[in-house]
Amino acid sequence: MKNRSVERRIFLTRSVDTGLRVAAASSLSSALSRMRAADPSASKSRPKVCIFTEHFQSLPIPEVCRIFKRIGVDGLDLTVRPGGHIEPEDAKTELPKAAQVARDVGLEVMMLTTGITTTDHHAEEILATCNRLGIDRIKLGYYGSGTFGTLAREMSDVRRRLDVVVKLAAKYGVRPCVHVHSGETIPSNGFLLYQMIRDIPPDRIGAFLDSYHMTMTGGAGGWRQAIDLLTPWISLVALKNFRWERLDRDELGQQRWRTNYCRLEDGIAPIPDFVRTIHKTGYRGFYTLHTEYRLGVKDCIRLTEEDFVFLRKVLARL
Repeated sequence: MKNRSVERRIFLTRSVDTGLRVAAASSLSSALSRMRAADPSASKSRPKVCIFTEHFQSLPIPEVCRIFKRIGVDGLDLTVRPGGHIEPEDAKTELPKAAQVARDVGLEVMMLTTGITTTDHHAEEILATCNRLGIDRIKLGYYGSGTFGTLAREMSDVRRRLDVVVKLAAKYGVRPCVHVHSGETIPSNGFLLYQMIRDIPPDRIGAFLDSYHMTMTGGAGGWRQAIDLLTPWISLVALKNFRWERLDRDELGQQRWRTNYCRLEDGIAPIPDFVRTIHKTGYRGFYTLHTEYRLGVKDCIRLTEEDFVFLRKVLARL
């Protein structure tokens, strides 16, 4: 009888534990569903698309808006950072003007690409202006990885700085998003980003996915695994593509390579598979098209049009 009593207690304990885990998972799933249902860019029609303005910065914003409207996209991923379309110190006055110009032609400023990495007067002005204009998410600036041998310390420092930014952004109802980049930045891949934000609620911080960088650093399967881990935080998605180009050999004879941008449909990143995988996570937000061609504006416009034609075919199959 005593053994049966012990077994019964163990069974009940395990049942309660299982029930709590199921309830927690269900609660998280419901919360994510509510977040996505509340996303103003979510729609049963094709996802909205904006264009990153960095490579159109030689043109004034009204002309950029007219070009984007003719191409057929929904809005702008507007650079508000040093050297951007709008300088940080001018955001309070110039960002509302840009938003009005976009509205006048039937577009919207859907997100900002900023240089914010910590809190200061300009960062707060940008966030406050976003709040007034209904821009609910921004891309943050970049954190350097430091010298070799210091990465753990640098990551701890970045996390402390990020916590301060997250707190300030929450005050204004704006979600700061960390870009999955590559090279000498933190994070340089999706797994590092997961480690950085895993303890921060998804409504306070976002993951900004990138087909170029995640394929380059994630190979055949790493980008997909990173998307899986980052699912609750996915808030922005950049689409661009690349090829590997052969350079000269070094003094030892080692072949050297570099990446170069190319049309969405011509590169190594499997854009249709990348977008389908993101769609499977439940993400129903917009996509930002990065046409980062190191060419003149006329050629950049032409290639952007071609990329958007291809992207519409991809999105139509979701």
